[in-house]
Amino acid sequence: MTVDDLPFASPVPLVRNAAEARRAEHVNNAILDAFSRNHIPATGFVIEQKVQEIGVPVGRKILKRWTQPGFDLGNHLYSHPDVNDLSVEQIEREITDGESTFRPLLKEKGRTPRFLRFPYNHTGDTREKHDAIAAFMAEQGYRLAPCTIDNTDYEFNATYTLALERNDDATAARVRFAYIAYTAAEIDWYTALDKQVFGYEPPHIMLLHDSLLNADTIAEVLALFKERGYRFVSLDEALKDPVYSVPETFITRFGPMWGYRWAREKQIKVDGRNEPDPPAWIGQYVKDRQTQQ
Repeated sequence: MTVDDLPFASPVPLVRNAAEARRAEHVNNAILDAFSRNHIPATGFVIEQKVQEIGVPVGRKILKRWTQPGFDLGNHLYSHPDVNDLSVEQIEREITDGESTFRPLLKEKGRTPRFLRFPYNHTGDTREKHDAIAAFMAEQGYRLAPCTIDNTDYEFNATYTLALERNDDATAARVRFAYIAYTAAEIDWYTALDKQVFGYEPPHIMLLHDSLLNADTIAEVLALFKERGYRFVSLDEALKDPVYSVPETFITRFGPMWGYRWAREKQIKVDGRNEPDPPAWIGQYVKDRQTQQ
């Protein structure tokens, strides 16, 4: 299990006040409590700019809990940029500046940053940029953190958060139900995809975001995996599987899950048009609100 956009994934810019701090702490506590109860190791990926926005004391308090045994912190770059739009030098600064808060916290535990995930899973849109970034990461002791299952949770969360703000409890409940159904469909889709590419099911790496929706549905999300007979392992353990040693030579401006990348590497034809889409009304709810403003 991996969780992006720590210390809090909000669909709107963070504000530095007590209410926002309480909400961010609630989200992280709910997610981490669920992981702890179920003995699930997890890695959270930090956006340092969000630490600054919510306030370093609050951000440190939240991230410190992610350094407890069984949990880890990784780098999600300083400002969550699209690296396609940056030079190699700018990306390197994003990586090093992104460590400002979480590296000292790991050091207190005798640990160092080991994993990095690029925003939008953009790993370099040209061969030169991709290889230069990979070399710099290696020099800094980082390993790229891939992911194999995505459930577009950020889109559901935007609708969910808006519904709660409008006291639209019926829509909020509808979002939760649709989100769990869609997550189930995506688990099954990516399981079939990886089996098609490799002939067996490699360890999955689930991508979630540090959001209110996931805080309120994490038990149901975890239940989907349990119902399918999965056991939970650390990112370290998952990456020991040989599939994660397949050279990353597929260069793209986009950020597909690794099953699609592996298919391209192995020249296996996959029709991504068959992948389930989120219900159209999820995005329309937010668009309608924007039109009304």
